[in-house]
Amino acid sequence: MTSTGRERLAGRAVDLAPRLLGWLLTSSSPDGAVTVALTELEAYEGVDDPASHGFRGPTRRNAVMFGPAGHLYCYFSYGLHWCANVVCGPPGVCSALLLRAGAVVEGADLAASRRPSARQPRDLARGPARLTSALGIGGEADGRDLLDPAGCLRLRPGPPRGAVRQGPRVGISTAADRPWRFWVDGDDTVSTYRRGARRRPAAGTRPT
Repeated sequence: MTSTGRERLAGRAVDLAPRLLGWLLTSSSPDGAVTVALTELEAYEGVDDPASHGFRGPTRRNAVMFGPAGHLYCYFSYGLHWCANVVCGPPGVCSALLLRAGAVVEGADLAASRRPSARQPRDLARGPARLTSALGIGGEADGRDLLDPAGCLRLRPGPPRGAVRQGPRVGISTAADRPWRFWVDGDDTVSTYRRGARRRPAAGTRPT
């Protein structure tokens, strides 16, 4: 993919999310390659979004989110698993898409070996932690250029997979009602919706 591909990712994540459903993400390793077609994405809009890691500005941890579009931002969630995001927007503007789910379209056997608990093919990359596990993505992938044709992680357009739906984001307690989760309608690889627990008011205060 050429620089034109980077320009296609230079908009707001919330606008790009429905367009990127069906795009293909390939992870290559000495063991082989796994490709998923993206079926579910969540948009996070930086300083305009209190649920975003970039809400309070750039840090060492989230610096990739403020860089050029087309790079991968990875973070370790709850000390348990890795999550991956496609960085969007122009340099200096924080905007990213959380990769929530995908359908494995290449390398199913390799993905299954990384996900031995998956009972059905639809479960291989159904959820952000399962997706990174199936693709073999960890912290070393943070900052990788997804548009480098010679890279081990490559993102490219794929055929549309169906109608797009949108609704609230999953498992967050801040700005949880924003309808910034997008998914392919009726696709069985889309993760189950779970509303995040609302934050309790601090002792001695009353909810407003």
